[in-house]
Amino acid sequence: MNDTDAAIDALLADLGGTWETVEQITTARERLIADLPDWTLPAAYGIATVDAAGAVAFARANVGVHPLPAVVMSTVLGHEGGSAAYLLDATSLDQAIRLLAPAEACTAYEHPNLATWREVRKALDAGETAVAVFLADLDYSGADPAVLALKDIALANPAAEAD
Repeated sequence: MNDTDAAIDALLADLGGTWETVEQITTARERLIADLPDWTLPAAYGIATVDAAGAVAFARANVGVHPLPAVVMSTVLGHEGGSAAYLLDATSLDQAIRLLAPAEACTAYEHPNLATWREVRKALDAGETAVAVFLADLDYSGADPAVLALKDIALANPAAEAD
């Protein structure tokens, strides 16, 4: 068990193994945010696959919506803010799925991010490369191709979801 697994165990012990209500999800989200000093919800975030040529294909991109998965992924990856892309290995994605899974008990939401993460996890087993991407704001001027691809989605679909 690594430090992240131990931290997830502690969080789940504290927050409970299932979050059946919107209030429980809100409590979990606020707790995770409190544990990441200076963290703010990014303008957009998502999970993508990257082919051998470096082309980025988003399996799911969220623009201004679904804050819980954003903070869950940030917690697992240690993302404290800003715009960045992180290679996802099977262990990190398993940890993120495990930390987000208690929200599945709440039937007020459909949980599209969790479903997508599980599909991307299968893609990792098939040898694909995956990245988690955060876009702090639409003024990003860096060179990371995954962040730039997410910025293009965010500009084309403000406050929307891309599948």
